[in-house]
Amino acid sequence: MRSIERGESPAAPAPRGDAAEARRKRREAMAAEAAAFQAAEAADTGTPQPGGADGPEAAAEAGPAATAEADPGGQPPGVTGDSDADAARADGSASGATAASPQAEGQPPGPAGDRDTDAPAAARAGAGTRDRDPGAGAGRHAGGAGPAGRGPVDAGAVAAAAAVLAEGGAPAELAEGVVRLLGERAAAELRDDPWLVLGVGGVRVEQGDAFARGLLGDACGPGDERRARALVARVLEDAAVRGHTALAPADLHTALRGYALPDPEAAVTAAVTDGQVLVFREGEEGEDDEEGAADVPLLLGLDRYAMAEESLAEGFFRLLRSFEGDGADWSATAAPTPSAAELIKAAAASGLVVHSGGEAARAEPVALVAAARAAGLRGYAAAYTVNGRRRLAAALGDDAAVTVDGLLSGAEGPGRSADGSLDLDLLAVLDAPQLSVEEATTLVESVPDGARLVLSGDPHALWSAGAGRVFADLLAARVCPRVVSRTPDPGPIGELVSCVGEGELAAVEAPDKEVVVVPVRDPREAVHRTVQLVADSVPRAFGVGGAQIQVVTTGHGGPVGTRALNAALKERLNPGPGRFGGFDPGDRVVHVPVPGRTLPGTVTGAEPEGLRLECERGSVLVPREDVAATVRHGWAVTGHQAAGMRWPAAVVVVPGDAGPLLTRSWVYTAFGRGERHLSVVRGGDQALAQAVAGPPAAGRTTRLTSVLRELTAQT
Repeated sequence: MRSIERGESPAAPAPRGDAAEARRKRREAMAAEAAAFQAAEAADTGTPQPGGADGPEAAAEAGPAATAEADPGGQPPGVTGDSDADAARADGSASGATAASPQAEGQPPGPAGDRDTDAPAAARAGAGTRDRDPGAGAGRHAGGAGPAGRGPVDAGAVAAAAAVLAEGGAPAELAEGVVRLLGERAAAELRDDPWLVLGVGGVRVEQGDAFARGLLGDACGPGDERRARALVARVLEDAAVRGHTALAPADLHTALRGYALPDPEAAVTAAVTDGQVLVFREGEEGEDDEEGAADVPLLLGLDRYAMAEESLAEGFFRLLRSFEGDGADWSATAAPTPSAAELIKAAAASGLVVHSGGEAARAEPVALVAAARAAGLRGYAAAYTVNGRRRLAAALGDDAAVTVDGLLSGAEGPGRSADGSLDLDLLAVLDAPQLSVEEATTLVESVPDGARLVLSGDPHALWSAGAGRVFADLLAARVCPRVVSRTPDPGPIGELVSCVGEGELAAVEAPDKEVVVVPVRDPREAVHRTVQLVADSVPRAFGVGGAQIQVVTTGHGGPVGTRALNAALKERLNPGPGRFGGFDPGDRVVHVPVPGRTLPGTVTGAEPEGLRLECERGSVLVPREDVAATVRHGWAVTGHQAAGMRWPAAVVVVPGDAGPLLTRSWVYTAFGRGERHLSVVRGGDQALAQAVAGPPAAGRTTRLTSVLRELTAQT
């Protein structure tokens, strides 16, 4: 594999050991590969190099910009229709990710609406931006930036940006987001490049076009180089929201044509020349990965995700090479199962181990951490959710159980050494499939040299809400010891979930009503039966109620989405006027401070500063300005929001018209959320069976496996 990098990312950790030499060699190929790509594009399409008479400048004179519809047909194959990631996009709308509603042609950008399939705002923050002034827009870089903080912004800068927005026909309420994205010079930057507004979450491409026409008039056209630059970044950021860390050139070109860009090839070539987009040549012609995916020899991506995958791969190898053992005696450890014994043995001898299994297999990394602590090591187990952390603490104690977020923020677990690494000897991370590539990179770089890292998870479960498929890629690369649990999940629910994982929807015997299937004919009946199950049937039969019963459905929208179900459940379980921004004391809610982080809770009241929630780890005050964007009613959640959590009883609603959102991975994850009872409200005759028999999930284009294999070949 040959990979191309624009340069060191400010957030990239310093390379260690042999990884530095590998990175140097990859960097040396940059100029030649980029030049070869540009020459090939010009030869294939007849497109002159950027700056020529027929380049983007000439295209800008073609006339007023046509409205570019962001419809599914304009997205690259494997991007739109990625059911796994579409659910993540829908979940993101609960976290400040409400996206602008479809609007009439030519309408300028407006307040965020409620369309489930639009990208989360935080994921899109910075899309389409490019640093021309290093002092403007702190944190921005080519191809987008992470979400800005919620700190105060300069009122004068906001007023100036609002004036420019109004001049172009856009609402002033976008001004604060623009300043957070572009910095104090936002007004000047926006006037110079109106398409920078696309970096504000929820602004659609056609709205950005309308704003540019309102500001520039006939001076802009569909091929304007500023528009082209913004669209290249937007497509790659949208692909990342769906899980991809890179795209094939053909897919990128197809998506750009969907936005009515006259010359996608020239736009991509210009982005490569500018360093906005990086070029990667993966493997040899005809090479397939372990999953049989077709070879894509050339990939294009943003440095944000490219650097994360490169740094993550180097971090994995650092742990493998720096481990020398610590003399701890594991021999006397009494493992509860043969698989636990195998995991303990593997972790005793390696700095990096990957462990896979179902729900019952979670006891094996727990046994590992207990063994490490018994041997005098500083061992910790990390779950992705607070719900999962509570279950770990019940087995290990509060001091040994943490969440990934709490560990990295310093709120939980060990402190940090002088070099910034965590003070620990062993870290077992459960729910590893939930880690995005950026989260995994931060985590791995925090583990010190010589320590042990165990990544454990269920390979059949839903992938991360963010970009990448770290756990699956690490399994496929075969660069470290792998332990596959042989501990089956018990009971009828465990049997059903195990069958789903193998692609079979089996009828299981449930003499104590552990599994109940409730067929329904239409959405109205589905909502009615769901409310009946939560309010009456399940509490009466199993003695559980309230927050012990969780409803899981495929998405937020539609007649049986979370909004419809939560409205019906609130009316039955906690009716009220919604006097605190749509919420009443006693309402069950989910708070999503950032995409992918779901905190279930209950509303306890309101204060001048915001909405007060009681969550699993204690009281949380959600600032007033964040309530609408980050808090939803939570009697019903989506599959992605439920991942990593369990409740005594789960009611899973399977719409008959769920479409691509319904995949085997979704069914597997949703069915496994109930500990004692599972009710399946099933609409449609064949949709569920077809989803289970079909592919586990839509594919994701990533580079981590290739980078790991390259590093392996160099050792």
